[in-house]
Amino acid sequence: MKISATITALLVGYTNAWSTPMTMKVDTGASNRRDLLIKGAAFATAVAAPVAANAYSVPDLPYAFEALEPYIDAPTMKIHHDKHHATYVTNINKATEGKDEVPILDLMADALDATPVRNSGGGHYNHAFFWEEMAPHDKASKTKPSADLAAMIDKSFGSFDDMKAKFEAQAAPGAVFGSGWVWLAVNTKGDELKIVGTPNQDNPLMKGVCDEIMLPILGLDVWEHAYYLKYQNRRPEYVSNWWNVVNWEKVNENFDYVVANHVGVSVQG
Repeated sequence: MKISATITALLVGYTNAWSTPMTMKVDTGASNRRDLLIKGAAFATAVAAPVAANAYSVPDLPYAFEALEPYIDAPTMKIHHDKHHATYVTNINKATEGKDEVPILDLMADALDATPVRNSGGGHYNHAFFWEEMAPHDKASKTKPSADLAAMIDKSFGSFDDMKAKFEAQAAPGAVFGSGWVWLAVNTKGDELKIVGTPNQDNPLMKGVCDEIMLPILGLDVWEHAYYLKYQNRRPEYVSNWWNVVNWEKVNENFDYVVANHVGVSVQG
């Protein structure tokens, strides 16, 4: 547990009180002893009280709010990042107050055992993952799946176009009803890709969400707050346009990491 600035100040004050030369004046001795007792009690109280947890934070976007235009509009990006993601971070910090600080990735496996971690922790992980996999169209359009990723896409789905079609079908309102996410994920053996739909803020890293734990390399937010200002009820149009801002360099990096290490990708914040 980290020592807060308050505790540090109390420690300094407490030490200084003991190190101050004592005098023989009777009228100040009682006062000094009383001050020591007060400071000592305050120090003990501060040590006993849990430090407020601010283990998690909203990471800065790696691009400007308007950078994904015209495919994802600036007002949506600003509200999505500054309001929705920030709420998940606030709530996961409340849920973990006084507990050991661990990377948000480490909370995912057993998240279904704790509703605040499942909802708010999942929301933080998913959004932090989501921001990193996108880039402005002029950059994203110059990227493509690596040879190794392309080979596994072909092996798992038949072709890149078949993968996209199956991903879009999984993202349709009838497949992920209401709010949720769609993921392209690698199995823990590192030899197969699957497309997975999850409700709310669940993700394939959580035990019990899918038939097996899967390691996401690409994810799409299909909550209405991710697209409604621009697309209203036209989710399929949002999904189709989103491919224009997918940064395959980042997806390749995610793929290489999970295949080599058989664990999920860490996120910022």
